[in-house]
Amino acid sequence: MTVERGTAAERGTAVGRRNRRPVSPWRVVVRIFLWAMALGWLVPLLLPLYASLRPYAETAAEGYFSLPKTLNFDYYVQAWQGGNLPRHFLNTLLVAVPAVLLTLFFASFVAFLISRRRLPGGRLLLILFTAGNLLPQQVVLTPLYLMYTKLPLPWWMSWPSELVYDSYWGIIAIHVAFQTGFCVFVLSNYMDTIPRELIEAATVDGAGVWRQYWRVVLPLVRPALGALGTLEFAWIYNDFLWAVVLMSTGDKLPVTSALNNLRSVYFTDYNLLAAGSILVALPTLIVFFVLQRQFVAGLTLGANKG
Repeated sequence: MTVERGTAAERGTAVGRRNRRPVSPWRVVVRIFLWAMALGWLVPLLLPLYASLRPYAETAAEGYFSLPKTLNFDYYVQAWQGGNLPRHFLNTLLVAVPAVLLTLFFASFVAFLISRRRLPGGRLLLILFTAGNLLPQQVVLTPLYLMYTKLPLPWWMSWPSELVYDSYWGIIAIHVAFQTGFCVFVLSNYMDTIPRELIEAATVDGAGVWRQYWRVVLPLVRPALGALGTLEFAWIYNDFLWAVVLMSTGDKLPVTSALNNLRSVYFTDYNLLAAGSILVALPTLIVFFVLQRQFVAGLTLGANKG
Protein backbone atom coordinates (compact mmCIF):
# COMPACT_ATOMS: atom_id res chain seq x y z
CA MET A 1 0.00 0.00 0.00
CA THR A 2 2.86 2.34 0.83
CA VAL A 3 4.57 1.47 -2.43
CA GLU A 4 1.39 2.28 -4.40
CA ARG A 5 1.02 5.65 -2.67
CA GLY A 6 4.63 6.49 -3.37
CA THR A 7 4.22 5.53 -7.03
CA ALA A 8 1.11 7.69 -7.38
CA ALA A 9 2.85 10.68 -5.79
CA GLU A 10 5.84 10.29 -8.07
CA ARG A 11 3.54 9.97 -11.07
CA GLY A 12 1.69 13.16 -10.08
CA THR A 13 4.95 15.03 -9.62
CA ALA A 14 6.16 13.88 -13.01
CA VAL A 15 2.91 15.01 -14.67
CA GLY A 16 3.13 18.40 -12.93
CA ARG A 17 6.70 18.89 -14.15
CA ARG A 18 5.68 17.88 -17.65
CA ASN A 19 2.73 20.34 -17.71
CA ARG A 20 4.69 23.22 -16.21
CA ARG A 21 5.75 25.59 -18.94
CA PRO A 22 9.17 27.20 -18.77
CA VAL A 23 9.05 30.90 -18.00
CA SER A 24 10.15 32.78 -21.09
CA PRO A 25 12.31 35.92 -20.81
CA TRP A 26 9.62 37.86 -22.67
CA ARG A 27 7.04 37.00 -19.98
CA VAL A 28 9.42 38.18 -17.27
CA VAL A 29 10.01 41.47 -19.11
CA VAL A 30 6.25 42.01 -19.52
CA ARG A 31 5.58 41.38 -15.82
CA ILE A 32 8.37 43.72 -14.75
CA PHE A 33 6.97 46.39 -17.10
CA LEU A 34 3.44 45.97 -15.71
CA TRP A 35 4.66 46.19 -12.11
CA ALA A 36 6.68 49.30 -12.97
CA MET A 37 3.64 50.93 -14.60
CA ALA A 38 1.44 50.06 -11.61
CA LEU A 39 3.95 51.60 -9.21
CA GLY A 40 4.25 54.64 -11.47
CA TRP A 41 0.50 55.19 -11.19
CA LEU A 42 0.39 54.53 -7.44
CA VAL A 43 3.28 56.77 -6.37
CA PRO A 44 1.44 60.06 -7.14
CA LEU A 45 -1.46 58.77 -5.02
CA LEU A 46 0.56 57.34 -2.14
CA LEU A 47 2.88 60.34 -1.77
CA PRO A 48 0.03 62.84 -1.00
CA LEU A 49 -1.46 60.28 1.41
CA TYR A 50 1.91 59.96 3.16
CA ALA A 51 2.45 63.73 3.22
CA SER A 52 -1.04 64.43 4.58
CA LEU A 53 -0.23 62.42 7.72
CA ARG A 54 2.95 64.39 8.54
CA PRO A 55 3.37 67.93 9.93
CA TYR A 56 4.49 70.52 7.41
CA ALA A 57 7.45 71.59 9.56
CA GLU A 58 8.80 68.05 9.51
CA THR A 59 8.57 67.62 5.74
CA ALA A 60 9.99 71.12 5.17
CA ALA A 61 13.02 70.28 7.29
CA GLU A 62 13.65 66.67 6.25
CA GLY A 63 11.92 66.31 2.88
CA TYR A 64 8.89 64.34 1.76
CA PHE A 65 10.83 61.11 1.21
CA SER A 66 12.23 60.94 4.74
CA LEU A 67 11.07 58.58 7.49
CA PRO A 68 8.24 60.01 9.62
CA LYS A 69 8.53 61.04 13.25
CA THR A 70 4.85 61.93 13.68
CA LEU A 71 1.78 60.55 11.91
CA ASN A 72 -1.70 61.86 12.66
CA PHE A 73 -5.01 62.88 11.05
CA ASP A 74 -4.94 66.53 12.17
CA TYR A 75 -4.78 67.85 8.62
CA TYR A 76 -7.89 65.89 7.64
CA VAL A 77 -9.87 67.46 10.48
CA GLN A 78 -8.51 70.89 9.58
CA ALA A 79 -9.32 70.45 5.88
CA TRP A 80 -12.84 69.18 6.63
CA GLN A 81 -13.68 72.05 8.95
CA GLY A 82 -11.56 74.89 7.61
CA GLY A 83 -12.39 74.26 3.97
CA ASN A 84 -16.13 73.85 4.66
CA LEU A 85 -16.00 70.64 2.63
CA PRO A 86 -19.48 69.32 3.60
CA ARG A 87 -21.10 72.35 1.97
CA HIS A 88 -19.00 72.01 -1.18
CA PHE A 89 -19.64 68.26 -1.37
CA LEU A 90 -23.36 69.08 -1.43
CA ASN A 91 -22.74 71.64 -4.20
CA THR A 92 -20.95 68.97 -6.23
CA LEU A 93 -23.86 66.54 -5.84
CA LEU A 94 -26.30 69.25 -6.93
CA VAL A 95 -24.33 69.50 -10.18
CA ALA A 96 -23.08 65.95 -10.80
CA VAL A 97 -26.22 63.89 -10.11
CA PRO A 98 -28.65 65.87 -12.36
CA ALA A 99 -25.96 66.22 -15.04
CA VAL A 100 -25.31 62.45 -15.14
CA LEU A 101 -29.02 61.56 -15.19
CA LEU A 102 -29.86 64.09 -17.90
CA THR A 103 -26.86 63.06 -19.99
CA LEU A 104 -27.76 59.38 -19.87
CA PHE A 105 -31.42 60.08 -20.63
CA PHE A 106 -30.80 62.35 -23.61
CA ALA A 107 -27.97 60.20 -24.95
CA SER A 108 -29.90 56.93 -24.66
CA PHE A 109 -32.98 58.37 -26.39
CA VAL A 110 -30.96 59.92 -29.24
CA ALA A 111 -28.99 56.69 -29.61
CA PHE A 112 -32.27 54.75 -29.74
CA LEU A 113 -33.59 56.97 -32.54
CA ILE A 114 -30.34 56.70 -34.51
CA SER A 115 -29.79 52.97 -34.03
CA ARG A 116 -33.24 51.38 -33.79
CA ARG A 117 -35.61 53.80 -35.53
CA ARG A 118 -33.35 54.45 -38.53
CA LEU A 119 -33.75 58.21 -38.24
CA PRO A 120 -33.09 59.95 -41.60
CA GLY A 121 -29.62 61.45 -41.46
CA GLY A 122 -28.98 59.54 -38.25
CA ARG A 123 -25.44 58.52 -39.14
CA LEU A 124 -24.57 62.11 -40.01
CA LEU A 125 -26.02 63.16 -36.67
CA LEU A 126 -23.90 60.52 -34.95
CA ILE A 127 -20.79 61.84 -36.71
CA LEU A 128 -21.63 65.36 -35.54
CA PHE A 129 -22.06 64.17 -31.95
CA THR A 130 -18.74 62.35 -32.14
CA ALA A 131 -16.97 65.32 -33.72
CA GLY A 132 -18.23 67.52 -30.90
CA ASN A 133 -16.05 65.54 -28.49
CA LEU A 134 -12.98 66.75 -30.39
CA LEU A 135 -13.78 70.41 -29.66
CA PRO A 136 -11.50 71.73 -26.87
CA GLN A 137 -13.54 73.19 -24.05
CA GLN A 138 -11.24 76.20 -23.79
CA VAL A 139 -12.32 77.33 -27.29
CA VAL A 140 -15.83 78.26 -26.10
CA LEU A 141 -14.88 79.80 -22.77
CA THR A 142 -15.13 83.47 -23.80
CA PRO A 143 -18.35 83.30 -25.90
CA LEU A 144 -19.97 81.06 -23.29
CA TYR A 145 -19.03 83.44 -20.48
CA LEU A 146 -20.47 86.42 -22.38
CA MET A 147 -23.66 84.51 -23.18
CA TYR A 148 -24.13 83.34 -19.59
CA THR A 149 -23.75 86.88 -18.23
CA LYS A 150 -26.63 88.08 -20.43
CA LEU A 151 -29.15 85.23 -20.13
CA PRO A 152 -31.65 85.88 -17.31
CA LEU A 153 -33.14 83.31 -14.95
CA PRO A 154 -35.93 83.65 -12.36
CA TRP A 155 -34.71 84.61 -8.91
CA TRP A 156 -35.67 81.22 -7.47
CA MET A 157 -33.38 79.48 -9.99
CA SER A 158 -30.37 81.77 -9.63
CA TRP A 159 -29.94 83.89 -6.56
CA PRO A 160 -28.53 86.55 -6.23
CA SER A 161 -27.30 86.97 -9.84
CA GLU A 162 -30.65 86.09 -11.53
CA LEU A 163 -28.55 85.03 -14.52
CA VAL A 164 -27.38 81.73 -15.98
CA TYR A 165 -23.95 82.90 -14.84
CA ASP A 166 -23.20 81.89 -11.25
CA SER A 167 -25.97 79.26 -11.22
CA TYR A 168 -25.99 75.49 -10.97
CA TRP A 169 -28.23 75.34 -14.04
CA GLY A 170 -25.52 76.80 -16.22
CA ILE A 171 -22.90 74.31 -15.00
CA ILE A 172 -25.29 71.39 -15.45
CA ALA A 173 -26.19 72.53 -18.98
CA ILE A 174 -22.58 72.77 -20.14
CA HIS A 175 -21.73 69.34 -18.71
CA VAL A 176 -24.73 67.77 -20.43
CA ALA A 177 -23.82 69.45 -23.71
CA PHE A 178 -20.22 68.24 -23.69
CA GLN A 179 -20.83 64.72 -22.36
CA THR A 180 -23.89 63.74 -24.43
CA GLY A 181 -21.90 63.22 -27.65
CA PHE A 182 -19.62 60.58 -26.18
CA CYS A 183 -22.54 58.73 -24.57
CA VAL A 184 -24.54 58.78 -27.82
CA PHE A 185 -21.59 57.27 -29.66
CA VAL A 186 -21.17 54.46 -27.12
CA LEU A 187 -24.87 53.67 -26.69
CA SER A 188 -25.70 53.72 -30.40
CA ASN A 189 -23.02 51.13 -31.08
CA TYR A 190 -24.23 49.11 -28.12
CA MET A 191 -27.85 49.24 -29.34
CA ASP A 192 -26.78 48.03 -32.78
CA THR A 193 -26.15 44.63 -31.16
CA ILE A 194 -29.79 44.31 -30.00
CA PRO A 195 -31.81 41.98 -32.32
CA ARG A 196 -34.11 44.01 -34.51
CA GLU A 197 -36.82 41.36 -34.09
CA LEU A 198 -37.47 42.65 -30.56
CA ILE A 199 -38.42 46.10 -31.88
CA GLU A 200 -40.52 44.58 -34.66
CA ALA A 201 -42.36 42.38 -32.16
CA ALA A 202 -43.03 45.38 -29.92
CA THR A 203 -44.34 47.32 -32.93
CA VAL A 204 -46.69 44.48 -33.83
CA ASP A 205 -47.97 44.48 -30.24
CA GLY A 206 -48.87 48.15 -30.62
CA ALA A 207 -46.01 49.70 -28.66
CA GLY A 208 -45.21 53.28 -29.61
CA VAL A 209 -41.78 54.83 -29.82
CA TRP A 210 -41.65 55.79 -26.16
CA ARG A 211 -42.77 52.36 -24.98
CA GLN A 212 -40.24 50.63 -27.26
CA TYR A 213 -37.52 52.81 -25.79
CA TRP A 214 -38.59 52.60 -22.15
CA ARG A 215 -39.83 49.00 -21.87
CA VAL A 216 -37.79 47.13 -24.49
CA VAL A 217 -34.47 48.81 -25.26
CA LEU A 218 -33.61 50.61 -22.03
CA PRO A 219 -33.60 47.46 -19.82
CA LEU A 220 -31.24 45.78 -22.29
CA VAL A 221 -28.67 48.59 -22.15
CA ARG A 222 -28.51 48.85 -18.36
CA PRO A 223 -24.96 47.43 -18.22
CA ALA A 224 -23.78 50.09 -20.67
CA LEU A 225 -25.66 52.78 -18.72
CA GLY A 226 -23.98 51.59 -15.51
CA ALA A 227 -20.53 51.81 -17.09
CA LEU A 228 -21.23 55.24 -18.60
CA GLY A 229 -22.79 56.48 -15.37
CA THR A 230 -19.62 55.60 -13.46
CA LEU A 231 -17.40 57.34 -16.00
CA GLU A 232 -19.63 60.40 -16.30
CA PHE A 233 -19.89 60.87 -12.56
CA ALA A 234 -16.11 60.71 -12.22
CA TRP A 235 -15.57 63.18 -15.07
CA ILE A 236 -18.18 65.69 -13.93
CA TYR A 237 -17.22 65.37 -10.27
CA ASN A 238 -13.55 66.03 -11.05
CA ASP A 239 -14.25 69.06 -13.26
CA PHE A 240 -12.40 72.19 -12.21
CA LEU A 241 -12.60 74.52 -15.21
CA TRP A 242 -16.28 75.35 -15.66
CA ALA A 243 -17.09 76.20 -12.06
CA VAL A 244 -14.08 78.53 -11.79
CA VAL A 245 -15.03 80.39 -14.98
CA LEU A 246 -18.83 80.40 -14.76
CA MET A 247 -19.37 80.89 -11.01
CA SER A 248 -18.35 83.74 -8.73
CA THR A 249 -20.01 82.99 -5.38
CA GLY A 250 -17.55 81.06 -3.22
CA ASP A 251 -20.26 79.17 -1.29
CA LYS A 252 -21.64 77.75 -4.55
CA LEU A 253 -18.39 76.24 -5.83
CA PRO A 254 -18.06 72.45 -6.22
CA VAL A 255 -15.59 70.71 -3.96
CA THR A 256 -12.77 70.44 -6.53
CA SER A 257 -12.80 74.18 -7.12
CA ALA A 258 -13.18 74.90 -3.41
CA LEU A 259 -9.84 73.25 -2.60
CA ASN A 260 -8.35 76.65 -3.33
CA ASN A 261 -9.88 77.80 -0.03
CA LEU A 262 -7.21 75.80 1.78
CA ARG A 263 -4.53 78.12 0.43
CA SER A 264 -3.69 81.45 2.02
CA VAL A 265 -2.46 84.56 0.23
CA TYR A 266 1.20 84.33 1.23
CA PHE A 267 1.65 80.71 2.26
CA THR A 268 0.42 77.28 1.12
CA ASP A 269 0.59 74.25 3.40
CA TYR A 270 0.86 71.50 0.81
CA ASN A 271 0.35 68.79 3.42
CA LEU A 272 -3.01 70.34 4.27
CA LEU A 273 -3.79 70.60 0.57
CA ALA A 274 -2.87 66.92 0.16
CA ALA A 275 -5.27 65.96 2.95
CA GLY A 276 -8.05 67.94 1.28
CA SER A 277 -7.29 66.29 -2.06
CA ILE A 278 -7.52 62.82 -0.50
CA LEU A 279 -10.91 63.69 1.02
CA VAL A 280 -12.13 65.03 -2.31
CA ALA A 281 -11.01 61.88 -4.15
CA LEU A 282 -12.84 59.47 -1.82
CA PRO A 283 -16.38 59.80 -3.32
CA THR A 284 -15.23 58.80 -6.82
CA LEU A 285 -13.49 55.73 -5.38
CA ILE A 286 -16.63 54.82 -3.45
CA VAL A 287 -18.83 55.19 -6.55
CA PHE A 288 -16.45 53.06 -8.60
CA PHE A 289 -16.34 50.24 -6.02
CA VAL A 290 -20.12 50.31 -5.53
CA LEU A 291 -20.79 50.20 -9.30
CA GLN A 292 -17.77 48.06 -10.16
CA ARG A 293 -19.86 45.06 -11.21
CA GLN A 294 -22.06 47.14 -13.54
CA PHE A 295 -18.99 48.94 -14.91
CA VAL A 296 -17.15 45.73 -15.79
CA ALA A 297 -20.34 44.09 -17.11
CA GLY A 298 -20.98 47.03 -19.39
CA LEU A 299 -17.47 46.91 -20.82
CA THR A 300 -17.39 43.14 -21.32
CA LEU A 301 -20.88 42.86 -22.79
CA GLY A 302 -20.17 45.70 -25.19
CA ALA A 303 -17.03 43.89 -26.32
CA ASN A 304 -18.56 40.43 -26.74
CA LYS A 305 -21.93 41.18 -28.33
CA GLY A 306 -22.37 41.00 -32.07
